[in-house]
Amino acid sequence: MKANKSKILLVEDDTNLRFLLLEFLEANGFDVKLYRDGVSALKGFSSSVFNFCILDVMMPLMDGFTLAEKIREKNKKVPIIFLTARSMKEDKLKGFRIGIDDYVTKPFDEDELLFRIQSILRRVNPQQSNKEKLVYKLGKISFYVQNQELKIENKSKRLTSKESKILTILAKSKNNIVSRDDIMTEVWGETDYFIGRSLDVFISKLRRHLQAEPKIKIETIPTVGVILNITN
Repeated sequence: MKANKSKILLVEDDTNLRFLLLEFLEANGFDVKLYRDGVSALKGFSSSVFNFCILDVMMPLMDGFTLAEKIREKNKKVPIIFLTARSMKEDKLKGFRIGIDDYVTKPFDEDELLFRIQSILRRVNPQQSNKEKLVYKLGKISFYVQNQELKIENKSKRLTSKESKILTILAKSKNNIVSRDDIMTEVWGETDYFIGRSLDVFISKLRRHLQAEPKIKIETIPTVGVILNITN
């Protein structure tokens, strides 16, 4: 069963599990933003729009209970599932008092988690496909976020998932600098030297994709960030 395209905030501090879940959820059609601690996850939630949250309970810097409370302060309706190795009744009651929607104890079956997510999404949004229908006008180029597609006149170009995510971040803040760390955290869920080098490669690819429009320039500001400049 293929899931509708919904944006999931996934927070998990176990390295192996978080990347397995990322791969599984993306393979089932979800747009996943991955974080490894509560502080970076809260920052990510505050700067974007999510259809669903999957939170580990025991995490460094900020535990899942605190993160869920802060998310609920910002959004009363976004569904939240807890992932935890603990099955104590007190923990479950605490989670439900905060306002979470479900509680999954590790180890768990991935397909069961998928069906739980789909069931909750159908319940909270029965009439909506949850697909983002956003279009950015970049000079003569139209960027269709949902389809990961660039169109200019009668020509089109399909972007990869990461190219599309990076361009979306830059387009949201066009003509303003976006820090490299913010881009890496939003797209990869973490920052390091090698991810930074990968980001440079994707920026170069985006420059080639957009070169048909001379009014567009992706500029790298050393030690600061990246800016999508669009002139009139």
